[in-house]
Amino acid sequence: MKNITNIAKARTTDYSHTINGLLTKRADLFNEAIQIRDRLAEIKNDTSAIDRTLQMLGYDGDLDAAMPRQKREVIFGRGELTKAILAEIRYAEQPLGSRDIARLVISTRGEDARDRRYMTDLTKRVSKALRVLKLNGVVRSAPDNRGNLYWELRD
Repeated sequence: MKNITNIAKARTTDYSHTINGLLTKRADLFNEAIQIRDRLAEIKNDTSAIDRTLQMLGYDGDLDAAMPRQKREVIFGRGELTKAILAEIRYAEQPLGSRDIARLVISTRGEDARDRRYMTDLTKRVSKALRVLKLNGVVRSAPDNRGNLYWELRD
């Protein structure tokens, strides 16, 4: 059996090997995500083509009813989005638009704000939550010169 104490250990003080390995892994994951996104787009296009073909052949059933049930992805727990929205508005120095609030919520949660689909989906959710908060008298909105609404807490 070899004596471990006699083996010279390679040590770096600047973590360059670790950093290089992590950057390589990050790039690999990013490329894999792009491939998955592209494959998902292909599947959606193929499904649409099959649906059109079925309709052309005379199928008149409900295609959505024939789909297997998908598990619902819960992004925010009950009331969690509303609390996040109110926190962002409370600490803002000026009124914010729905997209600005969505961007701040994403950043606060440590998620990637560059994901366009997620940003668009969250902006819609934020807009709906703000409309409910406005009906409840918690926030108010004011349009700018282009009709975009900017939100702030009520006094």
